[in-house]
Amino acid sequence: MPPDVVDAADKCPVDQKTREKWLEAAKARGQQDPANPHVAGGPATTRPLAADNRFSLDALSWQTWTATPPRSDAKRPKMYRLSTDREISTIPRALPDHPQELPDTTKRVLATAASHGSPANSEKDTGHDKESGNWIYPSQEMFFNAMKRKGHDADAKDMHSIIPIHNAVNERAWTEIKKWEQGRGSEACGGPRLVSFAGDSKALTPRARWNSMVLGYQTPFDRHDWVIDRCGKKVEYVIDFYSGRETGAASQGLNFYLDVRPKLNTWEGVKMRVFNTFGV
Repeated sequence: MPPDVVDAADKCPVDQKTREKWLEAAKARGQQDPANPHVAGGPATTRPLAADNRFSLDALSWQTWTATPPRSDAKRPKMYRLSTDREISTIPRALPDHPQELPDTTKRVLATAASHGSPANSEKDTGHDKESGNWIYPSQEMFFNAMKRKGHDADAKDMHSIIPIHNAVNERAWTEIKKWEQGRGSEACGGPRLVSFAGDSKALTPRARWNSMVLGYQTPFDRHDWVIDRCGKKVEYVIDFYSGRETGAASQGLNFYLDVRPKLNTWEGVKMRVFNTFGV
């Protein structure tokens, strides 16, 4: 993948189709919290208004007058304060060994992020925690703003449910990649590290196209392409995201199936797929 600099939150948010899948999962697990702690404001409280004596020109006498209290059932707009907190992932980030080889724009982003100590989450520049070196997930505010910039019909109150699912799905994908990498040599340098990742739900993989067109299976609702570093060797993976079957269990975990495997665009990927087929 070209090391172009991409805005931090622009690359993380999923498209409308994927967001709807995550919201369905959140509702099934009861994660939608009607009493959102981030909702500011509430119904107005009114106090009884004191009676006032006024002279009526119609009756030519003093009469007691009480002002009509404002309607308490009038709808007031809810203002959602989106969290700016960001979760540090368990996914180590592969930093460039030779920064001088990067484009000038990438160098500027890296320098700015390092000086601030809290780098932005982006797929192709920085995005790591200064202490752990792991990738950092976007905050609710970053996710929401990026979706609005992309023209998606984003709802602020949905971010409370989408962010945990977004993070959990990425953690599961990394777990599956580590299974593939086990025994492949990355243990010598502390394990595999993630170089970059990108999503494209409209680009079906050959396997997904075969499964849907020939075998009649559902198409994945999202696709990711991840590049990992195995002690200096780049290995590419592709991930298809499928919706799982609804079992009606309220306490079930994330109901998604992730088809994670190395790409067949290199001899290394072909070997890994063949060895895995025969249990090697």
